[in-house]
Amino acid sequence: MTAKVRIYTKGGDKGETSLLGGLRVPKFHDRIEAYGTVDELCSFIGLIADLQSREAPRKLLREIQERLFTTESLLAAEDPALLGKLPRLDEKDIRRLELEIDAMNESLPELRSFILPGGHPVVSYCHIARTVCRRAERNIIRLDRNEPVDPLIIQYLNRLSDFLFVFARKTAQDLGAGEIPWKPGKE
Repeated sequence: MTAKVRIYTKGGDKGETSLLGGLRVPKFHDRIEAYGTVDELCSFIGLIADLQSREAPRKLLREIQERLFTTESLLAAEDPALLGKLPRLDEKDIRRLELEIDAMNESLPELRSFILPGGHPVVSYCHIARTVCRRAERNIIRLDRNEPVDPLIIQYLNRLSDFLFVFARKTAQDLGAGEIPWKPGKE
């Protein structure tokens, strides 16, 4: 009989955690903030995937979650020697998002104004994921100022936020929810 692994280690009880490689850092460290926000994004994308009625978007969102886990592992590695042992993002991952954006845009009406997030719960979750993605991107750029980050990570998150915006619009269209145009100064 094998022993169960305990989830709790008590190692973080004093406000520190370990990066890949073992270095102990405060839980507010830029690396922790960066990959923690990517983890939050990954969770929202999982929720959106769970709410999909069709297999194709669900599968695509699961692929995105896989890329985000890759991103988290790369951000958690404080020792450059570890990077060679980890999965990597590739330019084809960014291209995949661009192709999906272009395909969705084919059926969407031209955007003539800013739109407000909402109209349907799934659309709202897409917009929440988009804003979390933008925050993750900002956190990673902050980290990159002090500790170099693979530029593909920043590019991927930048493209992913664009994807999530278009995915929200496409989801609204597919659900017949329509879009809510922003009407500044009007009630």
